[in-house]
Amino acid sequence: MTPAARLAAAAAIIDRISAGKAPAEAVLKTWGTENRYAGSKDRRAIADQVYKVLRARGRLVWAMGGREDGRALVIGALSLIDGLSVEEIEALHSGDGYGPKPLSKQERARISATADDLPGWVAAGLPEFVIEDFKGTFGDRWAEEAAGLMVPRAPIDLRVNAAKATVEEVEAELREAGLSPERTPWSAWGLRLSAEPPPNVQALEAFKAGRIEIQDEGSQIVCWLAGVRPGMTVVDYCAGGGGKTLGLAMQGLAAGASRVEDAAAPERVWTPTGWVDPPAGAKPKAVLVARAEGRLIACDVVQKRLDNIRPRLARAGVEAELIHLGPNGGGVEDIVGMADVVFVDAPCTGSGTWRRRPEDAWRLKPEDVDRMHSLQTAILARAAKLVKPGGRLVYVTCSMLRVENEATVDAFEEDHPGFVPVAIVEALSSDAITDPGRARLGALAQGHRLRMSPASTDTDGFFAAVYERAR
Repeated sequence: MTPAARLAAAAAIIDRISAGKAPAEAVLKTWGTENRYAGSKDRRAIADQVYKVLRARGRLVWAMGGREDGRALVIGALSLIDGLSVEEIEALHSGDGYGPKPLSKQERARISATADDLPGWVAAGLPEFVIEDFKGTFGDRWAEEAAGLMVPRAPIDLRVNAAKATVEEVEAELREAGLSPERTPWSAWGLRLSAEPPPNVQALEAFKAGRIEIQDEGSQIVCWLAGVRPGMTVVDYCAGGGGKTLGLAMQGLAAGASRVEDAAAPERVWTPTGWVDPPAGAKPKAVLVARAEGRLIACDVVQKRLDNIRPRLARAGVEAELIHLGPNGGGVEDIVGMADVVFVDAPCTGSGTWRRRPEDAWRLKPEDVDRMHSLQTAILARAAKLVKPGGRLVYVTCSMLRVENEATVDAFEEDHPGFVPVAIVEALSSDAITDPGRARLGALAQGHRLRMSPASTDTDGFFAAVYERAR
């Protein structure tokens, strides 16, 4: 493909992303499948252009006079980000072949204008309506936090599965595979890979065999705050895709990899369409299961999410009970007041992951944030009923917004005086957290509350609050 044809393709893909709700990564993958003539270098160049636009979308819309179509945004990026002259941009828009049509007078005028005196929200690269929230949370550092969230590309963090391997073993295995892993600074079980070039982690034998999971270091840290120990009853109340369920399961193992045992092969096999008998004449394979001392329960209101956890549990070699919650939290009546740990990774806007999915920043609406706050408050109140006296409740979001974090736990604390705050410095006692991690995260903590962000911890944005039930 010519450079001009790549630009035309990028503009079309941006329009497709804007028109739907699918992640940009999925839209790019679909486009590649539909246009197999595009080679790997073409697809990479197009993806780079698309993400460049998505990360700077607010600035580009402003620069192009309010236009939000893919063509205008690509033209704006060529000028404002790549620094091309008007003549160079015109050369890429000759209309020849599969390239984009020539620039209009309006387009030429927009990229000829200077971009001085950008409004604050435009310069920060955030949706305008979240700026006041950021200022209220971060004060003078709000622009730095915004840049950390929207500008750099996130690394790929891995969590080593203690049920199957040590960090040293996996690190050596990844190096043999031609990668350059580094230890994560805060999580003792984490390894980090550069996103440039993006590694195909799921193709690695370490992934297929369950020795690693893809999990941001911040996500690992909030799991370690739960303080899970062998023998506990642990509830992952909003299990979602199951990533934190696996992290909680790892803590519940008595002796890491030594807990892995051969388990009898199941008489029936789980598939995405349900339980089926193995093919006639097929020899069942034994599986490895880590026998945790205790009970791990993963809950969710969407059955499909629970179904998707099953293969992840099998690959990791751990066990968990899966409970489909009713719309008002029904289905867990038999464990009310019995759980040692209830972990609430609440539904949220996901604003803490905008460095990975910048398109989501521009899909978010003010009413979405208010709706999430109401939902989080209700979910946290229901989940709290499961905690036994002396048990721990952990509230977590991957949001950067105060409305979903401090405002939600403020409401919970007012209505639930029987839950006593647990200082983050106390919750950081887990061996899964490094000494530098305890120092850094302890310094960032505000009592029983902790915020992590790309700018402060080089993780995705996370918020956590920890409580103990006194009565």
